[in-house]
Amino acid sequence: MLDWPRIGSFLDLCAVYLTTQLVRCAAFSLVLTGLVMLLRKMLFSERIFLKGMLWAVFLVTPFLGKLKLFYENAAICKATWWMTKGTMSCLWVGRIYTMGILVAVICVFGKRLRLRRLVAGMEKVFFDGIRISVTDMNITPFTIGLLKPKIVLPKTMADSYSREELKAIIQHEQTHIRLGHLWFGLAWDMLRCLLWINPFLTVFQKHFRADMEDICDRVCIQNSGKTAHEYGLVLLKTLKLLLSESENVPPAVTYAGESEFIGMKRRMGKIAGFHPYRKKLCMCMVAVLVAVTGAALLVIHSCSYAQFREDESILVYEYVGEDGVTISNHDSRLDQMISYDDSYVYVDREAFEAFLGKNNAEGQIYIVFGGFYKLPGFLCGGQSCLYETDSTDEVVRIPYIRQEDNWMMALFKIL
Repeated sequence: MLDWPRIGSFLDLCAVYLTTQLVRCAAFSLVLTGLVMLLRKMLFSERIFLKGMLWAVFLVTPFLGKLKLFYENAAICKATWWMTKGTMSCLWVGRIYTMGILVAVICVFGKRLRLRRLVAGMEKVFFDGIRISVTDMNITPFTIGLLKPKIVLPKTMADSYSREELKAIIQHEQTHIRLGHLWFGLAWDMLRCLLWINPFLTVFQKHFRADMEDICDRVCIQNSGKTAHEYGLVLLKTLKLLLSESENVPPAVTYAGESEFIGMKRRMGKIAGFHPYRKKLCMCMVAVLVAVTGAALLVIHSCSYAQFREDESILVYEYVGEDGVTISNHDSRLDQMISYDDSYVYVDREAFEAFLGKNNAEGQIYIVFGGFYKLPGFLCGGQSCLYETDSTDEVVRIPYIRQEDNWMMALFKIL
């Protein structure tokens, strides 16, 4: 039979651990969203590719929660002490945060799942050997799917557009696929779920998608051999669809294009200002971006705590009633007073009782040792024993039963 109380405690432990990290990541992301929006507006407003690449800085945010500077830098510790206290000492904070993640996942990926099922039931046709899903809904073309992307066109467009016009539309969707924009969208949605307390990740999502559209338009124009004017005319022909409302439009469409006239007007302005770009230079920029992102992740990894670390410190707790208080504070002198093997704990009685007297400890005294920690102050899986205050031996020998790691602690170690 499952030990539900123990499983509940384990889930609380995981919630506290993840929340402690992700709250810090969300705080970083708040700063980054402001910085990215400022750079997009001030420095890169006309630099389409560089503006799109700015969003890559968010790739590192989920990995910032275990940085050592949060616990070893005095200034940052002082500024963020409330985060540590709130997430580590209040179970309800971890529960609320993880529940928020679950709700966000259901909302965001539930829409994706419903859209996928909707597309699966659409009529299929072939155009130049490419399988296209056709719908009666009055929507703009979009693409869904990661491993097996599916391009969706409205039936009115498939019936009224010329072959060349359809080819341009399909090329645009294929460019999204080739540039990896669908995967970027997935990464952004995952980030929104994990860091849901940062509302700007959702508010600025339209800017992220707009930058991907602008990049896709530029690549399509240069690769198609058409002028920007000819390419723009094809998009303008969809304006009637954009201005037509339909109650059957699905709630989530991946790269379905702009849904309002203002969005299309902005996009047409970018197309009108098109000028050829150097492909080799863009490829070099992408290579540099990948290298910098990889280097940043390596630096973050080297400056962060490991998945777990065996704890060699010895702690002493005083229990008065049901409340426990740490009185050792990782005092290095305890290593000289206390030692242990697989069966016994050995305590220098005279030195240890002098230590207890100095700390005014009068309740039940527990000695905690071994185990591992994920973050400073986040000790798990330790051994413990009750100190026998009535002993007269020079070295008090206290037997204990060693607790082997169970599957929960083994799982928590790799979390």
